[in-house]
Amino acid sequence: MALPETSNPQDGISPDAKPAPETAPPRSGTTESTTNSAEQPTATTTTTQPSASASAPVSVTDGSTIQPDDEDFNPVDFDGSVDSNHELPTPETLRRIDKYLVLDRHGKSHTFRSLYTGRHVARRVLIIFVRHFYCGNCQEYLRALSSSSITPSSLLALPNPTFIAVVGCGDPALIDMYAAATGCPFPIYADPTRRLYDELGMVRTLALGSRPAYTKQHLLVSSLHSVVQVLKQTPRGLALKGGDQRQIGGEFLFEPPPKLGAAARRKGNGNEREGDGDGDGGAISPTAVESMRKQVVSMTLMGKGEEDRQRGSQSSLDGKFEDDEGEDKIVTWCHRMKNTRDHAEIPEIMEVLGLDGHGLPVGDKERWEKALKERKGTGLSLPGKQKADATATTTA
Repeated sequence: MALPETSNPQDGISPDAKPAPETAPPRSGTTESTTNSAEQPTATTTTTQPSASASAPVSVTDGSTIQPDDEDFNPVDFDGSVDSNHELPTPETLRRIDKYLVLDRHGKSHTFRSLYTGRHVARRVLIIFVRHFYCGNCQEYLRALSSSSITPSSLLALPNPTFIAVVGCGDPALIDMYAAATGCPFPIYADPTRRLYDELGMVRTLALGSRPAYTKQHLLVSSLHSVVQVLKQTPRGLALKGGDQRQIGGEFLFEPPPKLGAAARRKGNGNEREGDGDGDGGAISPTAVESMRKQVVSMTLMGKGEEDRQRGSQSSLDGKFEDDEGEDKIVTWCHRMKNTRDHAEIPEIMEVLGLDGHGLPVGDKERWEKALKERKGTGLSLPGKQKADATATTTA
């Protein structure tokens, strides 16, 4: 049984965004799937008609004006798996999206920057971008995180206090339902217009991909649960507001700019497992190290100029507009999904965060062994850098 195709949400995030036109010319040759990727691997295609759901900007509870979705924010659907890259976002990209807004469960807006820096925010923050709020695969992923000792207390107890935030692309009115379904102990936000997804390089596809270790339910069971969730939200008028079913997400780790030491100087000749992005769990990627080096230089040259003074008036996590003297941070590790169930596996996430262990093993030995060996992301997180520097010092 297929989920109904969701319409474009009416919420937006960039305060500077312009309203989308009421109608848009059809794209020649564009096709759209009529089934949800979380339901079956083969999708029937039909000719897509231009959306007629675009409307005027709407207001959220704090008085901010947000814009409706725009089909041009992301590329059109891909056939098969997406050949996305895992390049680290540049400081210029982060500065450009600092003021973009996300919405909390109450519909209040927060700047994207306030999720990873500022008052009462951990030094390191992993932001997980999930698909639409009815996606059973992403719901299983968050349940797997919570059952793998990745808890707020364990993260805050690390030598470098860490936290997690989750961002979905649906209506913020569905956040409570999503939190209850996943048991997620971390804050969840909504980016209904998907501008953050686009700026950070996440794309759209319905490709199913191979089954990951973090999914425990059969695909049919997961799909049926999604259908039930949709039906329960129908009386509230939210059945079609889960988010774009084609949008896929990823994971991004924000940290203060590191002082590149021995690990960086070795330019990829060390033994650190994290982050070549090719799935072999090998040495530090020279490309990733050089990317981080450029980020540090860029952040240093930028200084505390007009950009930083403007940030003083941005909203904090409590929804109030007050001075935010949070330090600038960069993305030191990231992974972008290539299909609808391609989140970084739990062992990799625990390794990146600096937690001990690998999570709970799954019954399928082959899938679990692959999860233990494969590394999808790119970069070098602070625990990985410290480990690599310690190894370099020992062997020097």
